[in-house]
Order: sequence, then C-alpha cells, then structure tokens
Amino acid sequence: MRILIVDDHKNTRLTLGTILRRSGHQVETAGTGRAALDVLEREQFALVITDLRLGDLDGMEIVEKVHACSPMSAVVVITAFGTIASAVRALKLGAYDYVTKPIQRDQILGIVDKISAEKEQNHATQDRSASIAPFIGKNARILTLLDLVDRVAQADVPVLILGESGTGKELIARRIHQLSPRRREPFVAINCGALPENLQENELFGHRKGAFTGAFDEKKGLLEEAAGGTVLLDEIAEMSLSTQVKLLRALENGEMRPVGGNNVNFMKCRILASTNQDLRRLAEEKRFRGDLLFRLNVMQTEIPPLRERPDDIPILACHFLDMFNTNYGKSIAGFAPEAMHRLEEDPWPGNVRELRNCVERAVFLCRSTVVGMDDLPVKSQGSILKDSRRLLKDQEKTLILETLRRHNWNQKRAAAELGISDTTLWRKIKRFDLRNERL
Repeated sequence: MRILIVDDHKNTRLTLGTILRRSGHQVETAGTGRAALDVLEREQFALVITDLRLGDLDGMEIVEKVHACSPMSAVVVITAFGTIASAVRALKLGAYDYVTKPIQRDQILGIVDKISAEKEQNHATQDRSASIAPFIGKNARILTLLDLVDRVAQADVPVLILGESGTGKELIARRIHQLSPRRREPFVAINCGALPENLQENELFGHRKGAFTGAFDEKKGLLEEAAGGTVLLDEIAEMSLSTQVKLLRALENGEMRPVGGNNVNFMKCRILASTNQDLRRLAEEKRFRGDLLFRLNVMQTEIPPLRERPDDIPILACHFLDMFNTNYGKSIAGFAPEAMHRLEEDPWPGNVRELRNCVERAVFLCRSTVVGMDDLPVKSQGSILKDSRRLLKDQEKTLILETLRRHNWNQKRAAAELGISDTTLWRKIKRFDLRNERL
C-alpha cells in the first residue's frame, strides 16, 4: 500500500517508515501538518498514519482532510497523550484506529496488515459479485433504498422504479434481477420511448406470419423471449394506451396474444417499470391507465436526485476517477480540494450521469497528478456561475407564475405557451411552491 506518515518527531517517522518499507509498503513522510496537507492535495494514499499533536495543526484536521478528499483511504491516529474523548472523536471523524505511543512493531504491522487484507477482500468481493449492478453511495436515503431493493428482489412481484433522468433507475432494475431467483435467466431492458407507437405492441408481444404487410415470418415478442427472466419497461409513461391494455391483461392473468394470432402464450417473466414522470397525474388526465398503474405499483422505489445527497458526490467522483483511470491508462491520484469543492456545490441537474461525464472529461484532459479546476467544465467553476443559476431560477419562477396568472391557472394552456409538458410544469409549480392566489 501507499502510506503517508505524519509526525513532528523525526525518530518516529524514521522508525515507522523503516518497519513499513521492510514489509513491502511504499512510504512517504511529512514532518508538519501543513506539509501533510500539501502532499494530500497532490496525492492519494491507501493509509495515512498521523500523530494527534503536530505543533502547527491538530491531527484531527488531517483525519477530516483525508475523509473529505479521499473517502476510500484509511487513517490511523497515533498519540502519546491518549484519552477516551480524543479516541471517540477521532473514530467519529472517520479514523480506522487509534493507537497510543510507544508503538510496538507487531502492533502497527497488525493494524496495517488488517487494513491491507480488508482492501484485498473488498476487491475480491467486487470481482466475485461483478455481475451485481453497483450502486455507489453512503447517504442515509440511498442505504434505505438499497435495503428495500435487496428485499424486494426476492419477492416475484412487479416493481415501479421512480427517479429523475440520470439517477440510475436501470442500475436498480439490474440489481433487483441479479439478486433475484431469476438471475441466471435473461434481463431485457426495453425503452418504451424509443419505440414508435405502432411498433410497441409488435415488439413486446410478437406477431404471426402474415399479420401485416411485411410480416413474412413469425416473430417472438420480447416478453416471450425473456421467459424465466426479468423485463424492464423503461419510460413506461411513453407506452401507448392500446399496448397498456395488453400489458395489463398479461400482468393480470399471464395471457399474451401476438399480433395477428389467435393462440395465447403465457408470460413467464417478471416485469419492472421505470419512469421520471408522475404516473398518478397522467392517470388523472387519462394519459395513462390507472388500473395498470395499480398493477405495476405493487412495490415502489424512488431514487433521490444527486442534489439531495451531496455527501455522495466525493465517493461517486472517486469511483468514476478510478474507472476512467483504467479506461484511459492514467494514474491520477485524486481531486484538488477546490475542484472537489466545486463538484460538491454543483446542483447536477443531469444527476449521476452528468457527474460521470464530467469526471470522464476531467480525466481525459488532466495532465497533472490531480484533477484541478482547469480540468472541470466551465459551469463548475467560480461563484459567478452559482449566482447566475440563482438569478435564472428566480426569472424562471417569475415567468411561470406570470404565465399561470395570464391563463387563470389553467396548467394545460400555460404549459403550451411555455413550450413544456404538463408534467414538467406541475413539477416546477411544486418545486417553486407556487400557489393560486384565488384559492
């Protein structure tokens, strides 16, 4: 492992460094807290061993710095002035362990070997479970979501997956499949929005030979081809009403009738559906079948947008950094503090997908050992842009309110004038907490 030792006593640095180098580790040292922070801005380490009292800095600041800039790194605090209070504080800040001086050779090697073994075990576990779709995050809402998803996976019922574009709805669907008893069978993702309305029924249920002009051969539908497996109906809100009728029948009694056919096949796959739209509102407006919504919504999961879980941004950014380091053959150590700060400030309207693209671009452009401000898109730089976003948000709110007033709060007419869908307008009304003054 790459290890950084931070201690203002030269003998401690030399002794620990010698012990760890002889055990095969790469070791760097820093004699002051400031020097350690400078190194941590440029490089990342698997392990940081820091003294609690450094003269110029409190060792707790090192713990916080490592936790903020490199969440995957371990920190061990060492001190000659150990107290229960300081030990508790260090562990709460994210320290892996807390050791009092004088440090014994076997003691420190035992801790380091344990950390190394855990990291190797994590890599091995990731390799063994590579088929399970990873969903990165430590936010409380994400952990609750994953717990629900893992339990839902075992129940062979339809699941409705909600979330904004780019939040990872297909990842959740794949996770459900890969943790279910159907994991050895096919997983088929169907983008309903990408299928023309007149082809949706044909793609899902298939057709018989001669069913229509050009139907020279019999064709199985995707629901039949996925027999025994799982089908994700992505963008389910875009499914035509006529196809919704056939899907409802298949969910209710398992019957599937191909286009132009009289014989009935039986559906043997599990149905998952996802959307970024409000299906209840669409059902009220007769643009989506309410009975199908109830049948799909046996279990429901909703993925929070990235702006509502900013504590996951550093973890996701480091995850994508590792991924694109491998893809582009680079060895970028991490993010400069100001660059990470900008990433955490961004609202990420495109959610995790947008962050992923941002990190990929940064890795591709980066010519240093860390991603800096110059490697980030212009939109992630400077407070001027943040102020501009706030101004645009205020202007958007004013425009929507004035348009609604002009049309006596008829949302359909207001949406048409604004050039957006009814659902988008409804979400913006909710987001800006707009209220009809006449009510």
